[in-house]
Amino acid sequence: MNANSPEATPGPERTAPDAAAAPGRIVLLTTSHRVAPGLLSWPAWQALRAADRVLCADGAHPQLPYLREAGITVAEASPSAQELVDACAGGHTVVVVATGEGEPVLTDGLARLAGSGRVAMPELELLPASYDLPGARLLDLVQVMDRIRAECPWSSRQTHEGLAKYGIEEAYELVEAIEEGDRDELREELGDVLLQVVFHARIAEEARPEDGETPFSIDDVAGGIVAKLIHRHPHVFGDATATTPEEVKEHWLRTKAVEKQRTSITEGIPLGQPGLALAAKLASRVRTASLDVPLPPVEGIGYDLLALAVRAESEGVDPEAALRAAARAYRDAIRDAEG
Repeated sequence: MNANSPEATPGPERTAPDAAAAPGRIVLLTTSHRVAPGLLSWPAWQALRAADRVLCADGAHPQLPYLREAGITVAEASPSAQELVDACAGGHTVVVVATGEGEPVLTDGLARLAGSGRVAMPELELLPASYDLPGARLLDLVQVMDRIRAECPWSSRQTHEGLAKYGIEEAYELVEAIEEGDRDELREELGDVLLQVVFHARIAEEARPEDGETPFSIDDVAGGIVAKLIHRHPHVFGDATATTPEEVKEHWLRTKAVEKQRTSITEGIPLGQPGLALAAKLASRVRTASLDVPLPPVEGIGYDLLALAVRAESEGVDPEAALRAAARAYRDAIRDAEG
């Protein structure tokens, strides 16, 4: 064959892609401090074991002892965005174990590099290694309350008795938010009521048996209500059946009566609650027990209000809520008159 023939003319040389030019991969591994350290997802363990380098800026990160125990080599380093991109050159994978803040400085730097268009960026993956379970933020509240109780001059001196009035105020503000239909306010007021529960439980932890007080914690409070709910819902957690709200209430009252061993249907009714609510509660107990109890044959404003409260309860109306609604209308009329 003639060396000058077209068939013999050498074409452009084909070479394998330059491995050094491969951009590689960055994996930003996030974990939740509300989950026990070391409890990571399977994709997270796969990424950690396959990585060429694993970095963490926080030498006290709670995951590090467990990663090292599992044979993962973790370098304590806080690279810049450019340094991290350079470390990925040649197709390498670098896993960054994120701190609690999520490495905003690093991610912002990577975003600037990517936006410049002058840098061959590695593949960037955000990999959640552990997730919060429902209710996990309650752990944050407990930890914050612990610190406030220990370090705040006001909170550290509070007692159950001193906080009692705030519990009443917060409960009324919650009811007001419900009646106003303000969902943002409702969320906030629920938080304020929850704070009262956690605060009282935290104080109770400091009780001293030598003073005749038995200490308990928020876990004891939660465990108690969980056990009560399960016991009083045999139609959910047991073999009983209930298909109507009335049957559920019957289960609840029957189980409660066995638990409390009360001798009167009036036991357990707080006498310190607002008068109309107290009257309605008494009337509700009478009606539920199918008792025939006539109203006291005495005249006076108090007994007139009692009769109205009993009538409201029999008609399915909350007398306190009805009076508050009427009072708000009266307030608006007063403001109109003032205007």
